[in-house]
Amino acid sequence: MTALQNPAAPPAPGQRTRDTTSPPRDPSYPADADASAPRRVARRAQVIAPGFALALAVAAVATVVGQHVPLIGSAVPGAVIGAIIAITVKPGTRFAPGVKWASTFVLQCSVVLLGAQLSIAEAAKAGLSSLPVMLGTLAACLGAAWLYGRLLGVPRDLRTLIGVGTGICGGSAIAAVSPVIEAASTDVAYAISTIFLFNIAAVLVFPLLGHALGMSQTSFGLFAGTAVNDTSSVVATATTYGSAATSHAVVVKLVRTLMIIPICLGLAALAARWDRRPATATAEASDVAPETGPAAAPRVRMSPRRIAKLVPWFLIGFVLVAAANSGGLIPARAHSPLEHTSVFLVSVALSAIGLSTNVGALRKAGARPLLLGAMLWVTVATASLGLQALTGTL
Repeated sequence: MTALQNPAAPPAPGQRTRDTTSPPRDPSYPADADASAPRRVARRAQVIAPGFALALAVAAVATVVGQHVPLIGSAVPGAVIGAIIAITVKPGTRFAPGVKWASTFVLQCSVVLLGAQLSIAEAAKAGLSSLPVMLGTLAACLGAAWLYGRLLGVPRDLRTLIGVGTGICGGSAIAAVSPVIEAASTDVAYAISTIFLFNIAAVLVFPLLGHALGMSQTSFGLFAGTAVNDTSSVVATATTYGSAATSHAVVVKLVRTLMIIPICLGLAALAARWDRRPATATAEASDVAPETGPAAAPRVRMSPRRIAKLVPWFLIGFVLVAAANSGGLIPARAHSPLEHTSVFLVSVALSAIGLSTNVGALRKAGARPLLLGAMLWVTVATASLGLQALTGTL
């Protein structure tokens, strides 16, 4: 347990623990039913302020680093700097509530703002010809993440994060999925680091591979848009190949980002099912064995109302902002500021995640998650090229 993690009673066997966006109640502050709302808000702000300010400071430094080294962006430096501070300085527990808030609520807000970068009209222009490659590549990645992860013994949440990060859109997908499955900050940090490593590899290797295969600009754009996960890395990879490849890659990437919605909905439903597992089940058994016998929790029929409750609020916000952008309600001059704000919020959140680093947990995870990332990277690239060959777009 790091200095930023609050001690808590251990959960019952098989019981999932929930992260909340609200800071823990300060024991020195008595619950007062008569306290005014402004007073409660002020008290919460006072509790959150130290940790949030620390995350903001780290994110500001990371942003400067990202401006000088655009290839790595600001999110990864934020996570790295935060982790170094957590390991060396070990801030006190008074920083924990703000760090927790920044790594959850701020992260969710960044996902909402991602919708401002999407246009339904632009997504439609990607054309039906790219959908088989896009969907096939995603299906291959998610299936491989489940299979390889189980064979390697990678924990369920970590393999899920690496799988969606590789298959959809890197850190943005991890940011969207982590609160849905309530992933530990250590898993998020490890997944982000793994995704970043193979983004760099893609920027260096994929253009050479494209030239070796004699790929056209459109074909390479489709390859970059489906086989590279992070948006900045997609642009960096395609730019070295040509402007036409870059334009097509960006559009394909926008459509691919929309896959966040069904994936989050599916994972929300699975998370609700995992929560109903019997308390006597082990963590691993709960993710491989069906509920049977008298100890199993009764299945609940998924009514429209129940399904609506599974939809995370930030995902609804993501869709609404994307729809507003598609309808022209967001002026063009606001796109760049909103994009920069979203990027900075991701940097703040990942800085907070870095500040929550648990070195013992990372050592325990070992190299297997990194190996999983490598295997998924190869699988996605192979699937993209193979599907292009089958559909005649290579």
